Amino acid sequence: MSLPVPSPAPEIVCVGESMALITPTGAPLADADTATLTHAGAEANVAVGVAAAGHRAAWASRLGDDPLGDRLAGELERRGVELWVERDGDAPTGVMFKDPGVESSAVYYYRRGSAASRMAPGFLDAARLEGVRIVHTTGITPALSATCLAMVDALYADARAAGATVSFDVNDRRALWSPEDAASTLARLADAADIAFVGRDEAERIWGTATPAAIRAHLPHCALLVVKDGDVGATAFAHDAEPVFVPAPTVDVVEPVGAGDAFASGFLAATLEGEDLAARLAAGHAAAARVLRIAADLPPLTRVG
Repeated sequence: MSLPVPSPAPEIVCVGESMALITPTGAPLADADTATLTHAGAEANVAVGVAAAGHRAAWASRLGDDPLGDRLAGELERRGVELWVERDGDAPTGVMFKDPGVESSAVYYYRRGSAASRMAPGFLDAARLEGVRIVHTTGITPALSATCLAMVDALYADARAAGATVSFDVNDRRALWSPEDAASTLARLADAADIAFVGRDEAERIWGTATPAAIRAHLPHCALLVVKDGDVGATAFAHDAEPVFVPAPTVDVVEPVGAGDAFASGFLAATLEGEDLAARLAAGHAAAARVLRIAADLPPLTRVG
């Protein structure tokens, strides 16, 4: 099945898996009697945030030809995201359970063999990406399968052939692959990106790099490296320029999962608007703060009538 080619092109295309997210209400997952069913997916979260900032954003992926796929597609469309999606009648939409907590949030994946894990080179090509300004993906996507890793490698080349900026969020998911595979592959993809996002804590876990400067030394070729350090702040390293640091605002945290995606969406929306690095970092912090104050990855839709 071929993907539709919108015209004119969206400003940003975000590529990766989305899943149905089941979150218990009022009790831990093991004890809860009720739960909410929503959406989870780092790349789609970024597309939603960029669309909410007033930009044309698309999400590219594969979904099962099932009710959960219908639900996710409808949710993203209601949030103003364009869908570049294939539906698979032989593989399901993935599912994720969350066990929330401020200090630690456990997640449980049921995504092996999902429709999205069948993405492969040729899923997107340079012709389809013509006119797109930013192509964004994360370290989750290459961890889904060997074909997804090959697809991401091809995506870098095709995005650049189309004249787009490549954006990559490390977003390490330890449950999806070995520490050795994660360390080498994530470093290679982050260092090759035009814009890369990484958390200071995850970089220390993956590569043993404890400071923003050490992370920059480990990823010297990335044109614009953004190191996020939780409630401390974020530092941007651009070639031939002094690092730019912007402190994080004080936030009463309800639940931390999803804040990194929100930060990327704010930063990338400000990038599309031509803002300087300090303003882009501030926009990332502001977007992250909005998500930190709620239990879901995305703010609730405002319904009229």
